[in-house]
Amino acid sequence: MHTLVIDTSFGSTVGIVGHAPVVEHDSRTHVERLRNDIADACSQAGVAPHEVERIVVGVGPAPFTGLRAGIVTAKAIAYATGATLLGQDDLTPNAVLMHAVHRHDARFADRFDYAAVSVVDDDAPLVALTLSVNDARRKQLYFGLYADLDADDGDPTTLIDMDIDAPDHIAQRVRAAVDDYRVAHPGVDVVIDVIGHGACKYASAWAALEHVETVSDLAVLDMGAEGLRLFAQVAQSHAPADEGAGAVEPLYLRRPDVSVPNPLKHVLSHDPAHKTDEGTAQA
Repeated sequence: MHTLVIDTSFGSTVGIVGHAPVVEHDSRTHVERLRNDIADACSQAGVAPHEVERIVVGVGPAPFTGLRAGIVTAKAIAYATGATLLGQDDLTPNAVLMHAVHRHDARFADRFDYAAVSVVDDDAPLVALTLSVNDARRKQLYFGLYADLDADDGDPTTLIDMDIDAPDHIAQRVRAAVDDYRVAHPGVDVVIDVIGHGACKYASAWAALEHVETVSDLAVLDMGAEGLRLFAQVAQSHAPADEGAGAVEPLYLRRPDVSVPNPLKHVLSHDPAHKTDEGTAQA
């Protein structure tokens, strides 16, 4: 089965699973180049658009304009080709990636210094917590906190569900969640990895956390062909199949900047002027 991945949560990444993706880092032009990048990805993989049977699209959380462009494009291609459409959030796959990294998975050995990465296995009383982030701009991050508890399938347990906040506030919330986790799991040690776009930008905020091991701006879709494959696998495992194009919706999380204005005030103490039968204005 040919699977096309489209993600525009940070720049853009498009590709056919099993092949290297086409990546755009410039957030000012990635939307304009999306159509050509998809054509290039299909051409490099030797796959015609009508041969795509599944489309996996990133649904954020991410800023409005870029994210919307990717989702609309994915829906249009799915509608035109009849391909199955799956939506996948961009934070959970980072936790699944770190699940593999803490087992020193050879696929990602060239992206992480395994000499500095703790090994987590069933026999060790150690749990790796992943603080997965994405840059939300305006000095904020989208984030979620996940505990890797299942070594069999990499299914993470959510400690803090996806949200948006300032980095210092995120650190406070993570610290409280980790304290609660330790109380609930006595005798278990933890390490915290902060991974995703914006992690290094706000590295000073993570000084408030204990046992931070890895801080990296890399996300799963920065892992080349293997990252593309992992993103699609997570989508297939965790996201429901398309129930119509409307089933895949973006995660913005931030409240809109616009709001309904207050009613206009009446500045006059009498009724508006109106015409009489004689045609003269009368208050």
